[in-house]
Amino acid sequence: MDEMSGTPHRAGGRVRSADGTRIVYERRGEGAAVILVGGALSTAGTERPLAGLLAPRYSVVTYDRRGRGGSGDTGPYGVAREIDDLAALIDEVGGRVFVHGVASGGALALAAAGGGVPIERLSVFEPPFSTEAGARDAFTWRRRRLAGLLDRGQHGAAVEMFLGEEAVPAWEAPRLEAVAHTLAYDHEVLGDGTVPAARLGRVHTRALVVDGGSSPARTRRAALAVARALPRGRHRTLTGQTHQVAPHVLAPVLEDFFEEE
Repeated sequence: MDEMSGTPHRAGGRVRSADGTRIVYERRGEGAAVILVGGALSTAGTERPLAGLLAPRYSVVTYDRRGRGGSGDTGPYGVAREIDDLAALIDEVGGRVFVHGVASGGALALAAAGGGVPIERLSVFEPPFSTEAGARDAFTWRRRRLAGLLDRGQHGAAVEMFLGEEAVPAWEAPRLEAVAHTLAYDHEVLGDGTVPAARLGRVHTRALVVDGGSSPARTRRAALAVARALPRGRHRTLTGQTHQVAPHVLAPVLEDFFEEE
């Protein structure tokens, strides 16, 4: 513990992925390891509030996914390479490892578990798949439009397209634009944008799929479909929460799931 603040120390580290890419991470607390996998446009810092709440009970790892922050970006991009990044972190921390993924980070964590990466328990918050009619075509159009913007170097426009009606604070725009190219990576993680039931059927880890009760109905339908496709999956809705879930609401839910018999 930090003697001045009473909070767990934060330590930085790095690990090499299978292709030699440097993956930078932060680690807080002691105990069983919990790795937090951020969603689109996130870095290790994005998950610090949740990490701080979990750190009194766990050794919590947040990291810069490849192409972001201090991590490398060996090309060409492939989902398998991002899975290798997570596997390298799991090997680094060792022992019992729990994983929590947010949005596309949840989709990545599910893909890793389905590929045999050793995860003892897995929770995901609103993985951005869809069960809606026409979802595949809509996702393909969106992916192509995003790729066009990125190819032309219009990173600000790409961020705005991705966030939709959500306003970007002026002070946040430079950071988001710096990692905008990784939006293409997140779209690749999502495949064709629909719930990958066959792939999820290969995830034998005990899993929890969480959504917000005030999120759009389509988001909650997708989360429920993901939970039902998982052999050991369950679904939980957090009343009053949106996609910007409050860390103090989510943390005890994760603790209960990780600790239950």
